[in-house]
Amino acid sequence: MTNRIDAALTVSPAGETALDVRRATVIYRNGHLALKQATFAIPRGVIAGLVGVNGSGKSTLFKSIMGFITLASGEITVMGHPPAKALKRHLVSYVPQSEEVDWNFPVLAEDVVMMGRYGHMGMMRIPRQADKDAVECALERVAMGGLRKRQIGELSGGQRKRVFLARAIAQDGQLILLDEPFTGVDLKTEKQIVTLLRGLRDEGRTILVSTHNLGSVPTFCDMTVLVKGTVMACGPTQEIFTRTNIERAFDGALHQLSWDDNVLAPEAG
Repeated sequence: MTNRIDAALTVSPAGETALDVRRATVIYRNGHLALKQATFAIPRGVIAGLVGVNGSGKSTLFKSIMGFITLASGEITVMGHPPAKALKRHLVSYVPQSEEVDWNFPVLAEDVVMMGRYGHMGMMRIPRQADKDAVECALERVAMGGLRKRQIGELSGGQRKRVFLARAIAQDGQLILLDEPFTGVDLKTEKQIVTLLRGLRDEGRTILVSTHNLGSVPTFCDMTVLVKGTVMACGPTQEIFTRTNIERAFDGALHQLSWDDNVLAPEAG
């Protein structure tokens, strides 16, 4: 596979790198090597797809970026800051997988979004008008304002995803991490989410999306990061997302994908 690490480390024309991962290695307490010498960089204002099979290190990478896991070696910076400082400065927002959320917990949709404002509040976490305005704006942006008083567990899968995306928007993070945002949603909701992500990118936010939906990656991801225990390749999607690279990353042919001369053929519709 063509090594794209040097290209990945090239910053944007403005000289701003949103996420810089250098030789990051993670070893769990049981001795499992989850991530080895991972190196890549993402400039500000792009959507990057984090692509790899289950167990390839995508979740480990997300946890490392958020500072939840200590690196055995290497370095990660977000907007020039280490993860702990980036979180303290509210630079990182996270949209979790559905499996990570207790949908039976009695909480309103608007309260979930307000959680994104906690870092902006004082110790008593009493919302100010600015926090309320941010929540209202975020809910309207994801078209969930009319369901703000609904229990989160009563919402559909797509509506839940939009609520958590609204939380990320309300938090005002500059780097937004989304873990499998298209799992369990229909095509209409997927397109709505992609439209929202493009809008955030155009505002200068940086989006890193972990996804198994390979067919959609070339349609909205400016960059692709291929992960398989390390970062195998990183760069512009049109260069990285080839049949050869994807089959190596996934240990074989993916028959559900249609290729045209080593490039993924456009999806119908």
